[in-house]
Amino acid sequence: MKLHLIDIIIIGCYLLATVFIGIILRRTAQKNKKNYMLGGNKLPWYLLGLSNASGMFDISGTMWLVTLGFVYGLKSIWIPWLWPTFNQIFLMVFLSIWLRRSNATTGAEWIKTRFGTGRGSDLSHRIVVVYALISCLGFLAYGFIGLGKFLEIFIPWEYVCGLINLNPAIIPPEYVPHIYGIVFTLFAALYAILGGMISIVWADVLQYIIMVVASIMVGVIAMKALGSEVLNVPDGWLSPWFGTRLELDWSNIIPEVNEKIKSDGFSLFSVFFMMMLFKGFLVSAAGPAPNYDMQKILSTKTPAEGAKMSGLVSLILNPVRYFMITGFVVLALLYYNQLDLVSGGVVDFEKILPSAISEFIPAGLLGLMLAGLLAAFMSTFAGTLNAAQAYIVNDIYLKVKPSASNNSIRNTNYLSGIIVVGISILIGFFAKDVNSILQWIVSALWGSYVASNVLKWYWWRFNGHGYFWGMLAGLIPALIMPLVFKETLELYYFPLLLISSLIGCIIGTYKNPPTDENYLKDFYKNVKPWGFWKPIKEKVLADDPSFIPNKNFKMDMINILIGIIWQTSLIALPVFIVLRQVPYAVICGFIAISTSVILKLTWWNKLPEK
Repeated sequence: MKLHLIDIIIIGCYLLATVFIGIILRRTAQKNKKNYMLGGNKLPWYLLGLSNASGMFDISGTMWLVTLGFVYGLKSIWIPWLWPTFNQIFLMVFLSIWLRRSNATTGAEWIKTRFGTGRGSDLSHRIVVVYALISCLGFLAYGFIGLGKFLEIFIPWEYVCGLINLNPAIIPPEYVPHIYGIVFTLFAALYAILGGMISIVWADVLQYIIMVVASIMVGVIAMKALGSEVLNVPDGWLSPWFGTRLELDWSNIIPEVNEKIKSDGFSLFSVFFMMMLFKGFLVSAAGPAPNYDMQKILSTKTPAEGAKMSGLVSLILNPVRYFMITGFVVLALLYYNQLDLVSGGVVDFEKILPSAISEFIPAGLLGLMLAGLLAAFMSTFAGTLNAAQAYIVNDIYLKVKPSASNNSIRNTNYLSGIIVVGISILIGFFAKDVNSILQWIVSALWGSYVASNVLKWYWWRFNGHGYFWGMLAGLIPALIMPLVFKETLELYYFPLLLISSLIGCIIGTYKNPPTDENYLKDFYKNVKPWGFWKPIKEKVLADDPSFIPNKNFKMDMINILIGIIWQTSLIALPVFIVLRQVPYAVICGFIAISTSVILKLTWWNKLPEK
C-alpha cells in the first residue's frame, strides 16, 4: 500500500467532515422542497460560484485533462472546447440572467414558463425529464469510472484482499476499479441525500480550499524539477498553434502515444477544431443542460447574481486547476519511466494522474491531494445527484401527488437518490473508459439537445410539440449511433444529430398551433430575450408602451468574444508559468488583466437589477 498513516488520517478526516456536514444541515434542508433543491434561494452568489467551480474540478475530468496535456502539449488548451468550456461565458453574459428570471425549480419546470399548458407543454416537460435523467446518469457513471481507476493505484487490490482474507482472483482485474468506485460513491451519496443543496455547497467550499493548497504545491514541485531537467517532447508540443494536421510525432520518444492520438481521432486537428467550435457555439447558445450547473443558477438570489456566479467559475477554477494539471504533466514527462501505466497488458494514459501522484507527491501532501481529488469526485457526484433527485421529485412525484407532505417528499428524495446511484453504478460497469463516456456526453447526448434548446430561447413560433419531437429525433439516434459507428469519434456525427433534431423541431412546430399568446407575452416580458420575437414584442408594447425590449444582442456578442479570450488567457497563464515560459506568461497575464477591465465596464457595470 502506497499511503502513509498521515495520508490515511487526512483522507479519513475529510470523509468524516462531509458526512458531518450532511448530518448538521439535514434539518435545514428538509424544511421544504425549495430548501432541499435550491438552498431556499438564500445562498450568496460567490459561494454558489465557488461550489460550481469546485464541482467542475472533478477527478475524471482532471485525469482526462492531464492525459490531454501529456499527449497534445499546449494544443490541449483548445480541446476542452469539446465540453465546451466557454459555455460559462454565454451563461455569464446573458443566459444565466434569462434562466434565473423564470423562478423555476428545475429545467423541466422552466419549460412550463415557455410553453404554458396543454398537450405540447406536457410532452416537452416529459422529454426534458427523460433527457435530464439520462444526462445525470451519464455524468454519474463518468465520475464513477474515473474514481475507480484513480484509487486502484494507491490501494492495491491485493492489499485490500489481505485485510479481509479474500482471494483477489474472485474479482476480474477489469472490474477492480468499480469496487473502489462503489465504496466512495456511497460517501458522496450520503451527504448529498441528507443535506441537499446546502450541504453540497458547504462541502464544495471545503473541497476548494483543499484543492487550492494542493494545486499550488504540485505546480511548485514541478517548476523546481523542470529547473534542472529538460522536457523530451516532439516538435510542436510547446506551441498552441496548429495546421491542417496535428503533426505531433512521438515515434522516437514514446511510440504508444501515437496510438493514443489515433484512437482519440484528433489527427486532422483543424477539422476537429472547426467542428468543435461549431458544436460549442450551438451548445452554449442552447443554455445549460439540465444538471448541477443549471441547479446552481436557479439557486441564486437574483438574475444578476446568477450571471456573477457563472463569471466567477472561470476566474477561480481555471488558474488553480491548470496550475496543478500542468504540474502533473511536467512530472509525468520528466519521469515517464517511473510511472505504472500498464493495465491489462496495454498502456492506459488515463492513469497518468494517479500514477504521477503516487510516485512524486510526498507523504502528508499525498493525503491532502487525495482528499482534494476525492472531494472533487464527491462534489461533482453530489451536485449531479441533487439535480437528478430534483427532477424525479419535482417533475415526476409531485405531478402525480401534488399535495404530498414534507415527510413524503423527504422520503422520496432519499429513495430516488438511492435508485439513481444504483443505476449509475450499473452503467459504469459497462462503460469502456473515461474518454469514451465523456465523448458520448458532450457530442452525442448534447447533440440531441441543441436544436430544441436553441430555438426555445430565440424563436417565438417554436412550440411544445416542436420541442418534444426535436428532442426525441435527436435523443434516439444519440443512443443508437455509438453502437453503429463504434470506430467514429462522436463529434463527427454531431451534424447528423443536429439535422435529425432540427427536422423534428420544424415538423413538430408547424404541424401544431403556436403556444398560447398570453404565455408567450408573459415569457417575453419576464425573461426579456433577444432574437426572433418581433410579433410578440409588438403585442407586448401595444399592451404596455413603457416596456423596454432587450436591445443588447450586439453588446452580448462582443462580451462573449472578449469573455472567451479572457477565459482562454486564464487557462494558458498557469500553463506557461509552470513550464517556465516567462515571456508567454507575461503576455497572457496582460491579456487577462486587459480583458478583465473591459468586461468590468461592458458587462459587470451593466448587469440588470432584475
